[in-house]
Amino acid sequence: MASLMQSRLPINQDLLLMQKGMLMRKVRSKCWKKLRYFRLQDDGMTVWHARQEGGNAKPTFSISDVETVREGHESELLRSLAEEFPLERGFTIIFHGRRANLDLVANSVEEAEVWKRGLWHLMDFVNGMDQQERLDQWLSDWFQRGDKNQDGRMSFQEVQRLLHLMNVEMDQEYAFHLFQTADTSHSGTLEGEEFVDFYKALTKRAEVQELFENFSADGQKLTLLEFVDFLQEEQKEGERAPDLALELIDRYEPSESGKLRHVLSMDGFLSYLCSKDGDIFKPTCLPIYQDMTQPLNNYYINSSHNTYLVGDQLYGQSSVEGYIRALKRGCRCVEVDIWDGPSGEPIVYHGHTLTSRIPFKDVVATVAQYAFQTSDYPVILSLENHCSWEQQQVMACHLTEILGEQLLSTTLDGLLPTQLPSPEELRRKILVKGKKLRTLEEDLEEEEEEELESELEGEQEADPEPEAQLESEPQELSPRSKDKKKEKRSKPILCPSLSALVVYLKSVSFHSFTHSREHYRFYETSSFSETKAKSLIKEAGNEFVQHNAWQLSRVYPSGLRTDSSNYNPQELWNAGCQMVAMNVQTAGLEMDICDGLFRQNGGCGYVLKPDFLRDAQSSFHPERPVSPFRAQTLLIQVISGQQLPKEDMSKERSIVDPLVRVEIFGVRPDTTRQETSYVENNGFNPYWGQTLCFRVLVPELALLRFVVKDYNWKSRNDFIGQYTLPWTCMQQGYRHIHLLSKDGTSLHPASIFVHINIREGLEGDEC
Repeated sequence: MASLMQSRLPINQDLLLMQKGMLMRKVRSKCWKKLRYFRLQDDGMTVWHARQEGGNAKPTFSISDVETVREGHESELLRSLAEEFPLERGFTIIFHGRRANLDLVANSVEEAEVWKRGLWHLMDFVNGMDQQERLDQWLSDWFQRGDKNQDGRMSFQEVQRLLHLMNVEMDQEYAFHLFQTADTSHSGTLEGEEFVDFYKALTKRAEVQELFENFSADGQKLTLLEFVDFLQEEQKEGERAPDLALELIDRYEPSESGKLRHVLSMDGFLSYLCSKDGDIFKPTCLPIYQDMTQPLNNYYINSSHNTYLVGDQLYGQSSVEGYIRALKRGCRCVEVDIWDGPSGEPIVYHGHTLTSRIPFKDVVATVAQYAFQTSDYPVILSLENHCSWEQQQVMACHLTEILGEQLLSTTLDGLLPTQLPSPEELRRKILVKGKKLRTLEEDLEEEEEEELESELEGEQEADPEPEAQLESEPQELSPRSKDKKKEKRSKPILCPSLSALVVYLKSVSFHSFTHSREHYRFYETSSFSETKAKSLIKEAGNEFVQHNAWQLSRVYPSGLRTDSSNYNPQELWNAGCQMVAMNVQTAGLEMDICDGLFRQNGGCGYVLKPDFLRDAQSSFHPERPVSPFRAQTLLIQVISGQQLPKEDMSKERSIVDPLVRVEIFGVRPDTTRQETSYVENNGFNPYWGQTLCFRVLVPELALLRFVVKDYNWKSRNDFIGQYTLPWTCMQQGYRHIHLLSKDGTSLHPASIFVHINIREGLEGDEC
């Protein structure tokens, strides 16, 4: 089986050395640093490790799990051990999702370079794989797991064990029949292509074959006209269907003669249905497709709470890794809690707790490096400043020196704005959100005066008079230069040099919506605890909507969430709150909803709010939505599932009993869920064929979450996989939903096959 991948994988000297194996030190902490023998398997796609060469090896990771490889000096942990291990010998493997990083130290710089180059080579190969190659890789992984004695072939006993691992309950006689049919060499074992044939026999899709034959006159192929009929009638592709049909045949028909004749075979049809074009998520919603030139307050902004924490709120670790992960997943607003630190250097941690501490300057350097790797749109640094005057000056210095041109330190054109700038205008800019001594108007007036004074000085070519000097400096004078009594009375809590860096996002306390309208400006923003925000929605939902149409709001989790759990952001989005801050380190339903909303628009971290949430005179009330909203009825036929994984791979003999739950999140009347019955003992190709019906008043705010569960009558059903997306980004017709893990990473090739039909209005007896 390994030969299937190796035939496509260009082998080089680095990979050959990796396949021989090397002893390296695995580092988990300053105390835990153990030697392990790491070896790239013959398939070139998986790395195993053992305590020593020749020892009992177990899988460490698959190349498809790896997001990137970092140098030793980029690792906080390896930097802390630099005196013990030279950084040039270290490197860090970063995985997709929330899986912990793997820090390794090789015995020499040369060996470290071999692994770094080799891993990059393999990652480039994996990223360039097409759909078929990914399936081959998945099969190769399973072959490795099933081939218990690692002899490159599989006996029937090993195949039976593999079927259980793959969630297949099958009659032994039928399984042996498939095995013998695939064993064309009559060796009593399956190798390479024989195993692929065995898999194909296992995965015949009767429901897709039936659909294909419904539109094919001869049952062998779809002509161009037949395929156009399918795209128009079922997939609702409309007028673009004829051109799209030609594109799809060219893209997915495997035979060259079929492409020339503009026909689609059953293999090509299945390939299309399993592709991105056959996905439930509209391809047009994947790139940046929204208007990015509106004021910031018109967008939902992907936001993180206490970003420095990678664990809980009381004892958890503070790490720059929190910022790296948040920024790379598209967060555009990150939080920094800053306190006085030793040696005059501010530190970041969760104050009055036992969380660990990191230097503020390291956080700023990390933001500078990673701010725009995922998105070009602006990053907001939400500062919670608890520092003394002196260390605030150090903060201002680090922000200006480290961020440089990235930092927005004055209005875009130097003039007084009448509304917040747009994400487009703020591309690749970092904005500071925090307290400010004065108004933006006063800042700009002083800048004009300073410019005028410098011009006069240049003309006079002489020292300024003492009075002018005093007038231009009072804000920058250290309070220590004044007598004690005056110092107590006049020393500002906030350092002017830090205050000056806050331009468009001045933090102000919230008193009431009336107070905000009468006393605050559009560039002033308030923060609300989740409890306060939810209370305001119930008491004055429409006022909150109108408030959020002209001013930014940030909502943060309750202080009682010491375990870093999350609240459902949907309720806050319904009121137009822009920055709903999440504990992104904690996977689960709430983060699935957050990821689902921000999956659209290029994953850029900004999503345009519906028009009725951008109108300062809006009549919309999130608790009591009334017409005129475009109500819709949704019919979902849940047809079948494919290659569903087990949650616990250690339970070899257990087979899942899958069911599908469809959950809708939106305004309160729209929030509901329904589920299919469960299929007993079949996670490999379960068939449901059940239709669920939903009526939704405000589809513009709705998100759908498809969850596959393993039925368990004794306890709560176990999670298998999920996928969440905005209602407005859903494609109609026969679609595959490619499942994600609890961590948000791909479970390829696990999917469910559905038919989606959306009808305007709420009439009809379907529900």
